[in-house]
Amino acid sequence: MRPAYEQVAEQLREQIIDGTLRAGDRLPSEANLLRSFGVSRSTLREALRVLAARDLVQTVRGVNGGTFVSEVHASKVSSYLETSLGLMSGNDRISVQEILEARETVEVPAARLAAQRADADQVTALLAAGKRQTARNFERQRFEKHATFHTIVVEASGNRLLAMMNEPNFRVLGSRFRRSDMPESWWRDVDSDHLVIGEHIAARRADEAAEAMKSHLDRLRVLYLPMEGRG
Repeated sequence: MRPAYEQVAEQLREQIIDGTLRAGDRLPSEANLLRSFGVSRSTLREALRVLAARDLVQTVRGVNGGTFVSEVHASKVSSYLETSLGLMSGNDRISVQEILEARETVEVPAARLAAQRADADQVTALLAAGKRQTARNFERQRFEKHATFHTIVVEASGNRLLAMMNEPNFRVLGSRFRRSDMPESWWRDVDSDHLVIGEHIAARRADEAAEAMKSHLDRLRVLYLPMEGRG
């Protein structure tokens, strides 16, 4: 049987997840929680420490203080996923193949949705980010340009969950693998892919945008997979 503090923490966690306790809500007083769970003060406080460590609650001191359900922001979720993915991929607990498959399940439908939902400003930004470079750039600058294009596509999908899922994947792949040995012709092909995807999205050709994104990710797969053992 799990320790009592873990059981209390899990019950409170379930109340937060199912909306019984909402972001910003103050938890009942310590006295009320003690009566509700029938545990000791030390057990309750340990349960609250567990929830605080998971960023589910935070304690505020003062006259109007108490323990409150934390506000959850997309950036915090994305950062947590990035850290977890990085640790798991670095320890070979998750493969690059799995990360690439997850990326495809996000970015291909995102391209389709972007063609249906992107506003004028997003289309303009997308076409600008997809323009072919006329001069050689440092590899880091090129990667940032590549990242910007993909970020705009996912954001233009209008689905915040897709954006939260995709950003960590992209960052982990970018931090683990270098592209300094890629020939100029490869970068030209990447720029061409971006132009095609952007043009399909701008023209509201949803199926074509999704197909072009899949072809582009297939091209990137050829780069990433052979590098897995030396990332």
